[in-house]
Amino acid sequence: MPATIRDVARASGVHISTVSRTFSAPHLVNPETRSRVLATAESLGYRPNRAARALITGRTHNIGLIVADIANPFFPPLIKAAESQARQRDYHIFVADTNEDASVEEELVLALAKQVDGVLLCSPRMSNSLIEQLSREVPLVMINRLVAGLPAVVMDVGQGARRAVEHLVGLGHRELALLGGPRGSWTNREIRRAATAAARAADVSLTVLGPNPPNEDGGSAAAEAVRRSGATAVLAYNDLMAIGLIEGLDQLGVEVPAEISVVGIDDIALSRRTRPKLTTVANPTAAAGRTAVDMLLQHDGSWSTRVGRAGTRTINRDDRRTTAQVTLQTELVVRESTGPGPHLPADLALAGAPASAVPPEHPHPFPTALSHKE
Repeated sequence: MPATIRDVARASGVHISTVSRTFSAPHLVNPETRSRVLATAESLGYRPNRAARALITGRTHNIGLIVADIANPFFPPLIKAAESQARQRDYHIFVADTNEDASVEEELVLALAKQVDGVLLCSPRMSNSLIEQLSREVPLVMINRLVAGLPAVVMDVGQGARRAVEHLVGLGHRELALLGGPRGSWTNREIRRAATAAARAADVSLTVLGPNPPNEDGGSAAAEAVRRSGATAVLAYNDLMAIGLIEGLDQLGVEVPAEISVVGIDDIALSRRTRPKLTTVANPTAAAGRTAVDMLLQHDGSWSTRVGRAGTRTINRDDRRTTAQVTLQTELVVRESTGPGPHLPADLALAGAPASAVPPEHPHPFPTALSHKE
């Protein structure tokens, strides 16, 4: 017969309530007593009933993680990092995929609301007003999206897009194209804003092509439009689109980077295995997953939660609405898919080493910029 909480209390020499607090609120228990209770529970094979604990504490110890497209290689490192971080805090992650559909996002948030203590929304396509409305149903932390009044972890894709444009201009490209991503994407807007500003500052042309599906097919389908645009260099919304574009250009007989240079964003594993290897902007996806979990649990006190006997939950948001925004830095990684353009500076052309205009491929530490707003 499985050990019960009474068995643990009796063997530990403490009251049942102390055993309960050891598992539900360990910070309230004397460290020596806590260690003794945990050791006893382990020896007896006792496992607390999570459902019963949720009724007492108002906490399920579950977190929802909703992503735009689980098939995109951008998301798995983020998911794995979030799961690992949650496990260290005695939480479990429920992962859900929306297939880039805003209506599915809303359905999933509402479905998870009564089963989790909070939801991490990664690259959502919903409107700000709807997200704000849903935040009254369940605590939300945004990943790669800024919504006023909500905590967020963002990867500085704007910074990355600027560096990509500067890299291409430094190689002598003056006719650039931006291969845009899906409509409604905050990341897409940030990339477009930053790339446009960087092109304007460098006095070069930037043709925006899109919106496009954020996958290899979307990139491949855009190859003809890229060729017609007259661009000699392209910045794509993500690596998948960049890889698809290279394949599409190859089918058209256009060589990369001899005729058109291509830069992606994300630094997925596949970007290092393509031919040519893809120059890209590395995003700190794993760091984003860990940070989002920590942020949700850190700001758990901003909401009060009650669980009734029937399992219904009431979420009351603190009127002070403490929010934090964490910005994770991106890094340009130069590989083989970018080369000299028609306007390569004379000194580099004479040197015969256009790649020296930029740093070689290297590890990227991803420094973090943190700001709090209360």
